[in-house]
Amino acid sequence: MPSHHREPEPEPLHPLFSQKTIARPVAVSGVGIHTGKQVHVELHPAPPGTGVVFRRTDSGGVEIPALASEVSSVELATSLGRDDVTISTVEHLLAALRVCDVDNLRIDLNGPEVPILDGSALPWLHLVEAAGVRFQAAPRRILAITSPITVELDGLGGKRIRATPFEGLRVSYAIDFAAPAIGHQETDLVVSRESFARELAPARTFALLAEVEWLHRRGLGLGGDLDNCIVFGPEGPTNTGLRFADEPVRHKALDVIGDLALAGCPVWAHVEVERGGHQVHFALLEALRERPDCWTWLAGASAGATSPATPEMPSGLSIGQTRGDRDDRGAGDGAGAAIAAGSAARDLPAAVVARPAVASRGF
Repeated sequence: MPSHHREPEPEPLHPLFSQKTIARPVAVSGVGIHTGKQVHVELHPAPPGTGVVFRRTDSGGVEIPALASEVSSVELATSLGRDDVTISTVEHLLAALRVCDVDNLRIDLNGPEVPILDGSALPWLHLVEAAGVRFQAAPRRILAITSPITVELDGLGGKRIRATPFEGLRVSYAIDFAAPAIGHQETDLVVSRESFARELAPARTFALLAEVEWLHRRGLGLGGDLDNCIVFGPEGPTNTGLRFADEPVRHKALDVIGDLALAGCPVWAHVEVERGGHQVHFALLEALRERPDCWTWLAGASAGATSPATPEMPSGLSIGQTRGDRDDRGAGDGAGAAIAAGSAARDLPAAVVARPAVASRGF
């Protein structure tokens, strides 16, 4: 007599620990702020375990995962590179994806730079919301800071980033520009989809009027205009009004969220940044690779799970140095080194990592 025994259905994953992708494809076109070239971008749903992957459709379909191991430059913007193919200015789109909780996505684009759109993350947020987000039947992990870690960049006047334990993501950011139109600004936000949309996503990229000519001489900032970049002169913005009185520091906070998305997973931490930029943000990812004793993995097996476990380290995630000879920290090999599995939270000394720094200007 045939058996009618059925295997029990697996318990649904806890929403916090379930992978997600977008519900339907969406697309947008715009100009790259540095190259000035028109680029068409399509966002496509991707299977569980894919991660966020960029694909250059104009360069033979070269795929570049949105991971720190693929970072090729952190000057003026965050750029990814593989096989001499690069994609720059990824941080605004990645910030929107991270706060919308998108884990798996294929991003097709036919140019070397993600469009700047209005200079903020708000159009990307609206695009992802239009696509919708759906759950996938696959677990994900959260990288949680368990012990304070601080990175100080030598030679650049107090550039510093610190991560301490926090249930979720909190960003505290301070900038201090010699230009009086910007000066000293601070912002502090517990990041959620709603708070990001309200407080950070509308903040646009900015530059100093005195540096615009320098950027153009280097073939950069060619796509900047009245609609996508705030240009600050001695007395204030020269080309547009401000959305917030402290819009520059809010944009910096937006940037660090996008850069930390290169961990390839959500990050739980209170991240404090002083006089930061893309190089400073990336230095924290490097430090986390080197100090696995400062963080752990959190995972939940089912919707009823209340105490996340600390599973083994998945082999797919790696955080490595930027490649090539872009700075004096030494060249990576492009593949990155896998992070060792983090340990559970316990009393540990705070880690302070000092790094040589490279002078940078502009955004």
